[in-house]
Amino acid sequence: LGGGPDSQAFKSSRALRRMMGTNEKGRHLSGRPASPGYRADVLEVLARLLAERPEVTQGKMFGFPAFYTAGKLFACVYGEGVGLKLPEEVIRSLDDKPHITPFRPYGKPRMKEWILLRHGRAEAYAKDANLFLASIGFVGETARQSKKSKTSKRPPKRS
Repeated sequence: LGGGPDSQAFKSSRALRRMMGTNEKGRHLSGRPASPGYRADVLEVLARLLAERPEVTQGKMFGFPAFYTAGKLFACVYGEGVGLKLPEEVIRSLDDKPHITPFRPYGKPRMKEWILLRHGRAEAYAKDANLFLASIGFVGETARQSKKSKTSKRPPKRS
């Protein structure tokens, strides 16, 4: 959109943003960032890819489609990609991959142990099946260890 603040293009873009409830920076007028949405085609591919895994359940995370194992979130379809939880050593080994970046939902600081996978074609996510399996294993094991440590800290029941 060209022109200064008095141009017709600027005025109509401002009116459009106001109608959409966002400002020039894509933030809701309430001050919150606008939702990045998600790609339904990516959700479809992931749902097929993970359907055979009995330990995986599908749900929501802040309104975004998400996948859980042992009751814990391991992946969510967010914006143009998929947020995926992995051990830091695996993430470091992926540093040179152009389709992988740190996961920063709503522009917040990088989430520890999370990456954002982005592919132009939804079918390409199937090639990352090993990363999804690693995430399921990592999150499942972390959940089991957390459960063990919580139960071992409980005092014995009195009779």
